[in-house]
Amino acid sequence: MNTKELVCLAARLADDKKAENIKVIDLCGLSSLCDYVLIVTANSKPHLDAVEEEISKKLKEIGVYKLNRDGSESNLWRVSDYGGFLAHIMLQEARDFYALEKIFSFGKEIDYKKPVKKTVKKKTPAKSTKKVAASSKITKKTTRKTTAKSGTKKTGKKISTKKTASKATQK
Repeated sequence: MNTKELVCLAARLADDKKAENIKVIDLCGLSSLCDYVLIVTANSKPHLDAVEEEISKKLKEIGVYKLNRDGSESNLWRVSDYGGFLAHIMLQEARDFYALEKIFSFGKEIDYKKPVKKTVKKKTPAKSTKKVAASSKITKKTTRKTTAKSGTKKTGKKISTKKTASKATQK
């Protein structure tokens, strides 16, 4: 399951627990923080706990665990880090105050209710990969600098020193 499918699943789980104003914001390529942000509103502290627990429990069942969690002592806001997405579960008071939708307004809101289209990667034929591999070989660059002591180029070819030697013997 890819990250987009996971965040949409988490949003549907929150919806099943009667969370309100559910938003999934796509930040792919726009943020180093995460690829998606899930923002949901709970009606009370017990509702906040229930929504967070439902998402956590169901994602664990499919082998997806929180990397980090913050707000365990808060009655207003919980955030769970699932690596590719952050799940913010907030009471309306906190949501109004922190205005995460405005902070992440550079992202695109996606519809979590629609099934996620799976993108099929085209496989390249083996012949074309051989061409790519052959063309990507590193070639050695040679420099034309002359070393003072040996009178040779770094390419290993000797520099002609006859003129300088014959002038020295003439004087």
